[in-house]
Amino acid sequence: MMAIPATAAIAAPAVVGLPDFTDMVEKAGPAVVNIRTTEKMKSGAGAPGVGADDEEMQEFFKRFFGVPVPPRQQQPDRPSRPKPPGAAQPDEEVSRGVGSGFIISADGYVMTNAHVVEGADEVYVTLTDKREFKAKIIGSDKRTDVALVKIEGASLPRLALGDSSKVRVGEWVIAIGSPFGLDNTVTAGIVSAKARDTGDYLPLIQTDVAVNPGNSGGPLINMRGEVIGINSQIYSRSGGYMGISFAVPIDEAMRVSDQLKQSGKVIRGRIGVQIGELTKEVAESLGLAKAQGALVQRVEAAGPAEKAGVEAGDIILKFNGVNIERSSDLPRLVGSTKPGSNSVLTVWRKGANRDLKVVVAEMEAEKTAKREEKKPKAEQVANSLGLVVSDLTDAQKKELKVDGGVLVSGAEGAALRAGLRAGDVVLRLNNTDIKDAKQFAALVSKLDAKKMAVILVRRGDASQFVPIRPGT
Repeated sequence: MMAIPATAAIAAPAVVGLPDFTDMVEKAGPAVVNIRTTEKMKSGAGAPGVGADDEEMQEFFKRFFGVPVPPRQQQPDRPSRPKPPGAAQPDEEVSRGVGSGFIISADGYVMTNAHVVEGADEVYVTLTDKREFKAKIIGSDKRTDVALVKIEGASLPRLALGDSSKVRVGEWVIAIGSPFGLDNTVTAGIVSAKARDTGDYLPLIQTDVAVNPGNSGGPLINMRGEVIGINSQIYSRSGGYMGISFAVPIDEAMRVSDQLKQSGKVIRGRIGVQIGELTKEVAESLGLAKAQGALVQRVEAAGPAEKAGVEAGDIILKFNGVNIERSSDLPRLVGSTKPGSNSVLTVWRKGANRDLKVVVAEMEAEKTAKREEKKPKAEQVANSLGLVVSDLTDAQKKELKVDGGVLVSGAEGAALRAGLRAGDVVLRLNNTDIKDAKQFAALVSKLDAKKMAVILVRRGDASQFVPIRPGT
């Protein structure tokens, strides 16, 4: 028997063949539509777009840079030019954008992105057989970037809906859409990751499928010919496609579209807290086994959470028994809960778990809190963390709705490197509430210089745990 050299590589399994998308595209293609939108010119307004190039650039800048195309400025020393023949007149329809969509029911319901139809006076849907329909916007939801429109038709081709919870990283997928107005363009790739956090309500599917302006609203399809997502975003430093694209999971999109179909809007729950991510250092300092949960930074006055007893500095570990692994899990769970429901929050506070009953309210517009500068008292106490602090006045305590705490009037050394600054309020050291400057100084003097400490800091309306090592 011939000996195999130790340096010989183990042969890789032979590649059987690449996937063939032809039959799937032939079947799915007719249900993918081109969506173009128009708006009516107002008296004294310039045309928002004149031709395909402007349409594409409008969407390109708006979607991928977050800003509209900069307006063309009239030079003050030059006379205005007369409008060329065929220029848009007041109350005339002018084209404003292009996108994609797909039919989800034989009677004409079409799903797309909210940003595709946003601001449109008219929406036109064109099928692959060149039939064009004027569509009615049933509703749109900016938070999830999902919109539902309706065209009048019967026995229309439609796409089968898949289960986005069963999507596997590495599986082949295709996108069909109208990039730059090129109808029914097919691109392919694989699922790169699942549950990417790019927004409060969207655990997006990440792929390497080429997606460009005009693809927005089109379907992401698996090898069984099922829609598993709506192509919505790209990640880019240049403004163009750079190998990463994102799709709204179809399960999330259908939950939204069902509500849009029923009432034209999406109703979400809220409990009135501002939250942040919990770091490993803070979790260890507070005695948590691992960094999980949502850190409560601020509690809305008279909101559901405050009525339930939630405090700034609490770590929300569970909502109705469901673990909060990342802070972004909480708004999704609360948002999908029917307003008026009685729910249970499991929070970690001062080294122990406690359950709090909360009545979920309906989401409303955010309120902007007023912030005022606070002047520190002249009498100050320094400590080894690099903080100079003073007692809070009764008026300050009343305004902050706290019973204790100390006001930071100066920060140096470890405190300065940790990001603390004058005007911050220290509410807690490790798991001990701070009553006044004298008590705080005594607690700091007993800290172990070899161990990381954590303080709960209030800045404006938000509270945050800050890890800090004494004497560094």
